[in-house]
Amino acid sequence: MTILLDFRRGAWLAAAAFLALSSSSCAERSSTMKTTQPEQHRPTVKAPAGTVEGRRQGDLRVFKGIPYALPPVGPARWLPPKPLPPWQGVKETSEFGPACVQPTVRAVSIYGEDLGVTSEDCLTLNVWAPADAHDAAVFVWIHGGALRSGSSKESFYDGARLAAQGIVVVSINYRLGIFGYLAHPGLSAESPLGVSGNYGLLDQIEALRWVQRNIHAFGGDPSKVTIAGESAGALSVMYLMAAPDARGLFSKAISQSAYMISTPELKQRKFGEFAAEEIGSYVGAQLHAPDVGALRAMGAQALADAAAAINYAPFGTIDGRVLPRQLVDVFDSGEQAPVPLLAGFNSGEIRSLRVLAPPVPATTVEYERVIRERYRDLADEFLRHYPSANLSESILATTRDALYGWTAERLVKKQTALGQKAFLYLFDHGYPEADAAGLHAFHASELPFVFGTLDTVPPRWPKIPATAQERKLSEAIIGYWSSFARTGTPHAANEPEWSAYGSSSTYMDFTDVPRPSQHLLAGMYELQEEVVCRRRKSADQAWNWNVGLASPILPAREDSCR
Repeated sequence: MTILLDFRRGAWLAAAAFLALSSSSCAERSSTMKTTQPEQHRPTVKAPAGTVEGRRQGDLRVFKGIPYALPPVGPARWLPPKPLPPWQGVKETSEFGPACVQPTVRAVSIYGEDLGVTSEDCLTLNVWAPADAHDAAVFVWIHGGALRSGSSKESFYDGARLAAQGIVVVSINYRLGIFGYLAHPGLSAESPLGVSGNYGLLDQIEALRWVQRNIHAFGGDPSKVTIAGESAGALSVMYLMAAPDARGLFSKAISQSAYMISTPELKQRKFGEFAAEEIGSYVGAQLHAPDVGALRAMGAQALADAAAAINYAPFGTIDGRVLPRQLVDVFDSGEQAPVPLLAGFNSGEIRSLRVLAPPVPATTVEYERVIRERYRDLADEFLRHYPSANLSESILATTRDALYGWTAERLVKKQTALGQKAFLYLFDHGYPEADAAGLHAFHASELPFVFGTLDTVPPRWPKIPATAQERKLSEAIIGYWSSFARTGTPHAANEPEWSAYGSSSTYMDFTDVPRPSQHLLAGMYELQEEVVCRRRKSADQAWNWNVGLASPILPAREDSCR
C-alpha cells in the first residue's frame, strides 16, 4: 500500500502557514541554577515549582524559559509530558528557552525569523507580570506555525504591552511536527489508554496545569485564565475546548484565524483521510525505521527534516480519549468548554498563503463550468458569493471563507447556543507597504496590533508605518483583547462598544478604526455549512482547502442538511 502524505488535504498547512521560520540543529538547553542571593534589582518569585529570578522591564517582572515539564527526550520521546519536580535553589529565567525541534527551512517568506538553536528539551514558558499584580487575569498565548514550526520567543509575541494593561501574560512552547503529533501502532501499544498522537496538545494541557499550580505566585488568578492563539494556535484553542483533560483549566478563549477542518482518526479511514496509525506506519517505512525504537534512535533534527521531506503534516488525532470526536461533532453537540469566546479572521488570509488556492483558470467560462460541475445545485449560490467577474479575488475568498470565515462564525454561533457570550471580528486593515505587495490584511497581520509589537516584526514583514493612526488601532485592539481576558467582554477606552454576536449577528470590523457592523459576508456561513454537512454525511470527503475549483463533486443534498 502506498500513502502519499499530501493525501487529499496533505501538507497544505505544513507548507504554508509560517513557512519560513528558522530552525537549526538540535542543541541541548542549558539553564543556570543560582544558589547565591540574587541581585536586589532582579525580581524573584517563589512558586510551588521552585524559585525563579527574572528581569525588570519598566513596571513589569519578566521571566523567560521556565521549564514546565520533564524534557521529552530519549525514551521519553512520544510519551505524554510529565510534571517537573520542584527544583532547589534559584533558577535564572532571563532568556527564552530554545524553540522545539522543527524542519530546517529551505525557503524564505514574510514570516521568516531566526529562532536560534532548537532542542527536544524545549517545554518552557514565559511570564510577563505587573509588579503589583494580585489575582490578575491570565492570558496564555499558544503560537502558530502549522503545528510544525514557530516558538514562543518570536518577536511578535512580546507580552509587555498586554501585561501593561494589568494582566499576567504567559506564552508557551509545545512539541511540534513529528515529535508532537505522530500516531503509530507501536506507540498506541505502549500507551495504557491504547492511543497515540496529540503529544503537542498534551504539552499545552500540562502547561495549563502548571499555570493552575503556579500562577498565583506571579500575581495571577488561576480561575481567570484565557487561552488564546492564532492559526495553528487557534486550532489548538479549539482542540483544548474539545479535550476533556483540559476542562476547568481555562475560563475564556480567543481564536484568531482558526480552521475547523476534518482530521485523521486513530484507527479507521474516514472523511477521505487515512487512519493516523496508518500514516505513522508509512512514515516509519519511508524512514527505514521498522519500529518505534528505531524512530527514537534517530537524531532529532535528521528526523524532523526527513519527515518534512516526505510531506508529513501534523494534526491532532481523533483517538476517543484526548480528542473524543471531530471538532464539528463536539461543537454541534455542545460538548465543548462552556466559556466566553472571541473569534475572527482576516480579510486577506490567503494573500500570503497562495499555495492553499488553486491556479486561476484561463477563462471565466472554464471557471463557471467547473463550479457548476462540482457544486451542482449549489452552483448558483456559490457563484453569487464568488463570481467569475474577478477570478483571482473570488478564488482567494473561496479558500479564506472555507477555512477561516466559516470557522470563526461557527465558533461564535455554537458558543452563543451554549448561552455563552461570543464576539466575532473581521480584521480588514491595510497599510501602504502591505497593500503595495498585494497583502492587504494577510494571514497573521493582526498579530503586531494585538501585542503592540508594530516595530518588532520579522525582517521580511511589510513595514508598519510609525504613525499615530497605526498606534491607535493597536491600542484599541490591545484594549479589547485584555479587557476580554479580565471580564469576558471586550472593551476599549474611547472606542465603539463591541456587542456579542447574539441573535443580531453583530461583529467588529477592524479597518482603519474599529467599526461595529452586522451580518458578516451575509450567506457565506450558510453556504459553507451546507458543503461541510454534505461531506460529513457522505463520510468519504474531507473538508478543508478542497473547495471551489479544487472541490470534488459534492454529494447530493441530504434532508438533514436542509
